[in-house]
Amino acid sequence: MSKILTWIDDRFPLTALWNSQWGKYVAPKNFNFWYYFGSLAAFVLVLQIVTGIWLTMNYKPDASKAFESVEYIMRDVQWGWLIRYMHSSGASMFFVVVYLHMFRGLMYGSYRKPRELTWIFGCLIYLALMAEAFFGYLLPWGQMSYWGAQVIVNLFSTIPVIGEDLALWIRGDYTISDITLNRFFAFHVVALPLVLIALVAAHLMALHETGSNNPDGVEIKKQPKDPRTGLPLDGIYSHPYYTVKDIVGVIVFLAVFSIVVFFLPEMGGYFLEANNFIPADPLKTPEHIAPVWYFTPYYAMLRAVPSFLDTQVWGVLVMGASVLIFFAMPWLDKSPVKSIRYRGGLYKGWLIAFVISFLILGYLGVVPVTVWGQFAEGFPFYGADKATVVARVLTVVYFLFFLLMPWYTVRDKTKPQPDRVTWK
Repeated sequence: MSKILTWIDDRFPLTALWNSQWGKYVAPKNFNFWYYFGSLAAFVLVLQIVTGIWLTMNYKPDASKAFESVEYIMRDVQWGWLIRYMHSSGASMFFVVVYLHMFRGLMYGSYRKPRELTWIFGCLIYLALMAEAFFGYLLPWGQMSYWGAQVIVNLFSTIPVIGEDLALWIRGDYTISDITLNRFFAFHVVALPLVLIALVAAHLMALHETGSNNPDGVEIKKQPKDPRTGLPLDGIYSHPYYTVKDIVGVIVFLAVFSIVVFFLPEMGGYFLEANNFIPADPLKTPEHIAPVWYFTPYYAMLRAVPSFLDTQVWGVLVMGASVLIFFAMPWLDKSPVKSIRYRGGLYKGWLIAFVISFLILGYLGVVPVTVWGQFAEGFPFYGADKATVVARVLTVVYFLFFLLMPWYTVRDKTKPQPDRVTWK
């Protein structure tokens, strides 16, 4: 094996690549629970690619056969039901892991200098992941897949000047049809996975160039070297220490994931909607159309924005801005410290308000508009029905978290950041 490895290294930098990206990569000593989710996101990405390849072996991207092919996979292909449920549940678990990974970045300031580019690559991964999920959502060709895609694509038609042509280009036809299904299949199976893999590689390369952040926000690369090891005083090699740690995280994740796949694959309709077990019918609109749960916070913002001049373009702009505003975070945060451990009450309070607004908006985006009224009792709002008040208020809170960040991060009462990492 040693001779084989030497032969490969003479022709390809295998060992050097392993050492630079993981084996000899120096990471802070004090990673905690929140640092599981980066490696778990990479694990779920591999899981989705592998199960997706197996599904394409029996899936037919044809409007007359797509739904039947999914049923065939579920009923007749050996272990097909397991592969399908792993893929459908994996999509939701992917977003769970990514949202927790992003939340860790907000807590510990992982977007701050010198990691701005790492954060931007992460935001691009998030956008690509949303597009990948959207294109894959149509493929089962069930009622919710068909009508959900119809609603989302029609939103693009509200964009002034280019809207109609853009929606026509996305669909490939004047309505959701067989051409749309083939187009979405090509994007979902080939184009976007390649984009995701490239962005993940760029994200990791940028991370390993600047070094990982940690719960204290201490830059270990600036520390003097330990004469015994040659490493920074608070640094250790990722392998074997964090290899073992991440394997523990993967095992716990697989335990939870197995419970979902075997006992709760539909998750009460949040992972797989009941309407998606009905073949798509262009002549019969479902009573309530809503996207999958991981899109619903943005969908709730879209519905909360009133239509001015009989156009929904303002809602579309707000929905787009709510995602794109994450890119600006490295330049909005003016705090002298990175980690939430040493920030004051202002940042902590706004972060809690942001998380609560995001979660409640996620719920409001799932339920019909008629349900919103029960949350809005006693809240007058000029020119609006009570049903939309809560969503509008929470949308404002969501944006204020970002827009007021230069103000409250400067005025926040922070604690001194230590020179060495701690184990609180």
